[in-house]
Amino acid sequence: MTHVVTRTRAEQVHHDWPHATVVPDVDSLLAHASVLDLVVVASPTGEHAAHVRAALAAGLHVLVDKPLATSAAEGQALVDAALHAGGRLTVFHNRRWDAEQLTLQSVLASGELGHVHRFERRWERFRPVPQDRWKENDPHAGGLLLDLGAHLVDSAMQLFGPVETVYAELASRSTAATDDVFLALTHHARDGRPGVVSHLQAGSLVGAPGPRTRVLGDRGAYLVTSFEGEHSPFSVLDDAYEEGRRPGEPTHEGWIVRGADRVAVPRAHGGHVDIYRAVVRWIVDGAPVPVDPADAVRTAHVLDAARASAAQGQVVRLH
Repeated sequence: MTHVVTRTRAEQVHHDWPHATVVPDVDSLLAHASVLDLVVVASPTGEHAAHVRAALAAGLHVLVDKPLATSAAEGQALVDAALHAGGRLTVFHNRRWDAEQLTLQSVLASGELGHVHRFERRWERFRPVPQDRWKENDPHAGGLLLDLGAHLVDSAMQLFGPVETVYAELASRSTAATDDVFLALTHHARDGRPGVVSHLQAGSLVGAPGPRTRVLGDRGAYLVTSFEGEHSPFSVLDDAYEEGRRPGEPTHEGWIVRGADRVAVPRAHGGHVDIYRAVVRWIVDGAPVPVDPADAVRTAHVLDAARASAAQGQVVRLH
């Protein structure tokens, strides 16, 4: 970290990165382009397009926070600009490197669940007093659909492929932006079988959060009770396991469940730092892009369809 753009948090930057140079705006940052390798765009979503274009025009690689843009059309325009600039764009879909996601990929590959027909993932919290920031106050570029919804949809498509239909229920219960999200996605059919149905939820006013992840197959289920310290009524399963875990037994990441029987699943190796390692290999060694920005555009198409579905009260079919 060599340069940071901020107008209000210079003291924090100097505390965390004493040798970093603080600049007030993107133009001041790009004046140093000759000594930069990568620009990380973590500005409000509504500003992503302008900041990504400016960094690409300066000849720099770009890692932009999700969502890539506020719409699929805006995102596709950025992908086109990046291709014209040599393909120097990737997207911070860091949740692909969650232990939960990596472990679930291993479970699916093992075949333990049989043929999967339902994928559920929830990002639910109880925050009755909302924060006063752009994510809560901007109804166009803020809200949980674009924020957590982008992660949820990307995770579902990474696991189960392209989406064919979208049904959504969206509400703004405590903020100007959307803070209550339910998505039902039908994925394309595979191997002659109907596509998996994904039920994805995000909410800020959920006093009793549901289990974080539940995957249903014809030979069993995979269950993750809670996520990143967000307590749920189902966390007691994990608490009991950890209290009784003997030395040498692996840290677990969820359960294989068959009715009353459950077996702890060892946690897969990996974490968010791996996306940065992949970025270094991409820039320095010419390795594949860590996250293809075209994937982020496909996610944006689903989010666009979700808004249309909620407005129309009907299922939207993607082309």
